[in-house]
Amino acid sequence: MNLRGIVAVSGRPGLFKLVGQNKAGYVLESLDAQKVKIIANVANTKLASLEDITVYGQEDDLKLVNVFANIAATTGEVPDSKADVATLRAFFTEVAPKHDEEKVYTSDMKKIITWYHLLKDLPLFSEEAPSTEEHENLLAEDKTAAAKLKATTKPANAKAPSKTAQPAKKASMTSKKGV
Repeated sequence: MNLRGIVAVSGRPGLFKLVGQNKAGYVLESLDAQKVKIIANVANTKLASLEDITVYGQEDDLKLVNVFANIAATTGEVPDSKADVATLRAFFTEVAPKHDEEKVYTSDMKKIITWYHLLKDLPLFSEEAPSTEEHENLLAEDKTAAAKLKATTKPANAKAPSKTAQPAKKASMTSKKGV
């Protein structure tokens, strides 16, 4: 499951795909049918990558990716996020058996199930996540390509040297009197 680039934005419902970055912040595209693009300001908006989110566990925290994999592997039907509390608790105990029941609230379960319903039909959900070696190789290639590009291209705002930037020439003084 490749959830790289999928983020949750504080204060906004749903999930977003990270498209790019500009001066104002991050450019995000919603994963719902509307495909709305927004710019999330870095100063006052918090982004949480789904790869990094964990669920409180009794011993160790559970990665959200593993919880999604368990939900996908269940043979029964995944309940709707608007189901009653008992149904949600029973389902979540099945897919994440070692979660901490005191720290994981019903609202967290509803959010995870809602996210699952958004992601289950996307191709990212069924493809494998890139390994760390592949990721490091891609980063190294990008850095070398950027260094070559930087070395060969001339910046657009570069100016030709002006006359004042050159050293002054020695003035030769000749007199009309022939002295």
